Amino acid sequence: MQLTKFSLLLAPVERTLYPSITRCFFSKCHIFVEILTINVIMKFPDFRMKKFSDAQHNYINGVFAALLLIISQCITGQELKWPGITKETRPWTRMWWMGSIGTKQDITSAFTNYKDAGLGGLEITCIYGVKGRENEFVNYLSPGWMDKFTHILTEGERLELGIDLANASGWPFGGPWVNSEDASRNINIKTFMLNEGEKLNEKVEFIQQPLIRAAGIKPDMSTLSEPVSINKNLQLYALDQIRFEKALPLKSLIAYSSSGDIIDLTEKISDSGYLDWIAPTGEWRLYALFEGWHGKMSERAGPGGEGNVIDHFSQKATENFLSKFNESFKGYDTRYLRGYFNDSYEVDDASGQADWTDSLFTEFERRRGYDLKYHLPALFQMETPEKNERILSDYRQTISEMILENFTIKWTDWAHDAGKITRNQAHGSPGNILDLYAASDIPETEGYELSRLKFASSAANVTGKRLVSCEAATWLNEHFVSSLSDIKNAADLFFLSGINHLFYHGTCFTPEDDPWPGFLFYAATEFTPANSFWKDFHALNDYVTRVQSFMQNGKADNDVLLYFPIFDSYSVYGRGMLQHFDGLTPEMKKSRFGMAVEQLPGIGFSYDYISDLQISKIKFTDGRLRTEGNDYETIIIPGCKYIPSETFSKLIELSNEGATIVFYGDLPENVSGFTDFGARTLSFNEMKGSLHFYLAGEHAKIAVNGKGKLISGDNLGELLNVAGLKNERMSIDSITFIRRKTDNGLCYFIKNSSGNAFEGWLPLSTHASSAGIFNPLSGDYGKASIRTSGEGIEIYIQLRPTETMIIETYSGMIKGENYWFYTADSAPDPITGKWKLTFVEGGPNLPESRTLDSLVSWTQSGGDDVKNFSGSAIYSTSFSKPAGKADAWKLDLGNVSSSAEVYINCKKYATLIGPYFDVEIGDKDLKRENTLEIVVSNLMANRIAWMDRNGIEWKKFYNVNMAAKLKENTKNGIFDASHWLPMQSGLLGPVTLTPLSVLKQ
Repeated sequence: MQLTKFSLLLAPVERTLYPSITRCFFSKCHIFVEILTINVIMKFPDFRMKKFSDAQHNYINGVFAALLLIISQCITGQELKWPGITKETRPWTRMWWMGSIGTKQDITSAFTNYKDAGLGGLEITCIYGVKGRENEFVNYLSPGWMDKFTHILTEGERLELGIDLANASGWPFGGPWVNSEDASRNINIKTFMLNEGEKLNEKVEFIQQPLIRAAGIKPDMSTLSEPVSINKNLQLYALDQIRFEKALPLKSLIAYSSSGDIIDLTEKISDSGYLDWIAPTGEWRLYALFEGWHGKMSERAGPGGEGNVIDHFSQKATENFLSKFNESFKGYDTRYLRGYFNDSYEVDDASGQADWTDSLFTEFERRRGYDLKYHLPALFQMETPEKNERILSDYRQTISEMILENFTIKWTDWAHDAGKITRNQAHGSPGNILDLYAASDIPETEGYELSRLKFASSAANVTGKRLVSCEAATWLNEHFVSSLSDIKNAADLFFLSGINHLFYHGTCFTPEDDPWPGFLFYAATEFTPANSFWKDFHALNDYVTRVQSFMQNGKADNDVLLYFPIFDSYSVYGRGMLQHFDGLTPEMKKSRFGMAVEQLPGIGFSYDYISDLQISKIKFTDGRLRTEGNDYETIIIPGCKYIPSETFSKLIELSNEGATIVFYGDLPENVSGFTDFGARTLSFNEMKGSLHFYLAGEHAKIAVNGKGKLISGDNLGELLNVAGLKNERMSIDSITFIRRKTDNGLCYFIKNSSGNAFEGWLPLSTHASSAGIFNPLSGDYGKASIRTSGEGIEIYIQLRPTETMIIETYSGMIKGENYWFYTADSAPDPITGKWKLTFVEGGPNLPESRTLDSLVSWTQSGGDDVKNFSGSAIYSTSFSKPAGKADAWKLDLGNVSSSAEVYINCKKYATLIGPYFDVEIGDKDLKRENTLEIVVSNLMANRIAWMDRNGIEWKKFYNVNMAAKLKENTKNGIFDASHWLPMQSGLLGPVTLTPLSVLKQ
């Protein structure tokens, strides 16, 4: 459509004031453009000259603000709908492949089952075997194993199931091809005292003492040979750690005098092991360092995977380990494989620590600028407290850099060279896990504390990773008692921490011919077809899929960066040379850092952790702190003792450029590390001394620095308010949230974390023209009722305790139906009468059908068969439609153990997994007389207890077979449920109907 003369007259104003308004807008809404243009011309006939007073400029701005609103109404709105579904938006599961047992037909059958349940992919992890099926074991990475694995890839591609592979059999990285040169190391110290004129008469040697730790049958060490991988019966032994008795090589011998002299005596050791040296003047302490073998074996390894764990600090060990995969995969089509997985760093969950590597002295001097050999007393905490802290901090920083560069980055580069990605569990590592997570393509975490989970999501957000994953529901409760509702509640925590790619923990692959309950893993919530909840598992997967379809779009929209003051932890010796980072320690929780972690969600601010390395890459652009992958309003530095001088200098530089830096508590006390710390301390104090703070607010202090400012104080909420940040006021009502920014606007995943229902107008700290509400559990969605407020917008919503919703805001208007909320017109009307109970699937036996006068747990309906039964049963009855009118009816099942399908008049309405078991039924869907069928599935606990009471063997696994989570469920060292009473099962009610009216907002 051609523009009119009035629209052409408007063009200079358009270019001057609103260049973002494209001409297509005007062509579609030309009549409104003409009217507003005439208005402008009449008021300002010389507007073409672009000379406006402030009043005129404000008037024209107002006119065109109205124009924008009209245009947004005129242009066809975006259609409201759920995002598209991919295999990555669906939940994945860790598939344990016990002994690599199973035929290709078994694989095809199982994978079809996984696909039908709504899973999107599998991580293949090969682990220990099953007793009695030894002749079916296939050695890891052998040609026979590769033949099966390529079939896995073929079937995954056919069924659109993504496939990842754990880069070892068991964990951590290790195997029979890892020789002693590449195995994990430790350092052993021996000291000697000499006075002036004395000579050391004893041999300088250290004999490594034999050690063996086994999860299976502990063998006689005298029957074992080195290397371990050549021994037989390794599945039976399930070795976790082994050290053979041997003399260890001397790494260094350094003499320190009481007067401060230091002499390297390493070259003065004779071939026979004696020191050829006479002590000069003074008292001398000699430190002899011997490099030993930590002895950690790959945990839970399957056949052909048993062997040494690698030295994670050695580039050569990493490269040699990965070369085995290059060799094994050669000639096989592995194109469909998405990527590789590294399980959590669990090298040191053994005796002692793997706290050394052959190149440590060389690497240390290159990185820290001084020779560690001349500071061994401080390294072993025998110097002044401050020097002890600084040397130890430098050692730990070096270890952190070595595992980052020599293991994580090398591994990821290797995967990229093969066209694959990496998924990495960095927690537990002896280094800055924020950097280790960030060095992989998909950071992955585990656990049940938001503060712990956010280390992985923070690394992803700060560095721009689209996906962050979680090992989900790991040993959630005791075996066999976790419900789908329990898992959903855990999933909600993962989502709120910023995770958007769940991996269930997990699914044991079971061949078709294996009797119930099949293959099971010792530390899992058993997501297997043998579990009674499998029938309704798809409903949980649909929920996760809907949430992840939103959470994988756009970028995280967190307000602040929270500095992780790792050098305070580096300086505290604790339990050993290494410190492993895995969430907040008790000491961290008491610190300013821990206090900030605790307070920020409660006062409505979202945050990401950030490391020193990541701070070094921040730029201040367009009024925001921009990291590699995101931008933020400010950074919080919690009160700490030590901070690298480079980090503090970067913060001053950013503030000088215009950034606001918040110091929660006092400014850092001192610089970290030992290198030139005197000069660096002087420079650090000069920087601090140049900052002149003045009181601003009740407690906050401000120092202007260049274009920016630094704010300091003890009240975190006040500090952020002074910094000009807006919080999410929904937190006042204990509505927890995670927020993402998309092309449309903002997307919120919210949960009612209070114990009370919320009904009313929910404030959002954003401005928008419209919003949509998406219920991820039911799949319902619609346009929200919206109104403006001073701080943003408000939407009307109802949330029961623990209930979740997704809210998406839009800059323009959207098309679609409204999201309906209801009010109850009267009290619930109970459905009374007799119920027929029919058992349809499960075991050990199908109980006979029966008629119930009232609803009770089926375990109380008579006979032992119902007490022992795990599976599904149908409760059926009929009812009359209640009198009166209603827009809809709420069918409430009351108490259900533990999931249910609802059918009315033979039509399925919902699969309900809890914690609420109700569904809305349209008024027209109810007839005068109706049939109601509720298909209820319980948990597998009752059948397992029956098997244990009757001595029926199902615990048939090598290695861990089968540990209990709770001490009271342990008998003869393994899990036992024989003492369990029958768990409630079935439909307990009461079942009611409530008339509903659409709420007019």
